[in-house]
Amino acid sequence: MTRPSFQEKSKNGSGAGKGTNAGTNSSEYKEETAAEIAAPVPITRPSFQERSKDSSGAGTGTKAGTGMGWAALALSILSLFVMPILFGAAGIVLGFVARRRGAESLGAWAIGIGAISIIVGIFILPFF
Repeated sequence: MTRPSFQEKSKNGSGAGKGTNAGTNSSEYKEETAAEIAAPVPITRPSFQERSKDSSGAGTGTKAGTGMGWAALALSILSLFVMPILFGAAGIVLGFVARRRGAESLGAWAIGIGAISIIVGIFILPFF
């Protein structure tokens, strides 16, 4: 007596014994299921204070916004000589961003020089 193959068992449902569910052993179920192995992603982002504590610099004691502060100061000084409205406004905006990232004094100087440059460019330079 030969044994029926798996396909023959699943066609007529005779693969399952008496008293068991015939659908569980048949080939009707072709889904593949798996559990996720990746770590769940948090829904909320960390607050600004938590991020600034984590990234307080490259370990050398410098603040994260120092480079941006120097760029803002350079733009503000450049605005004294060339295109005061455009470069002064860019220096002010970068100064605020630098202050927010930790370069307090560089950002304040950039904001002050950029504001003076805009005021001089609007009110004093047209008369010369």
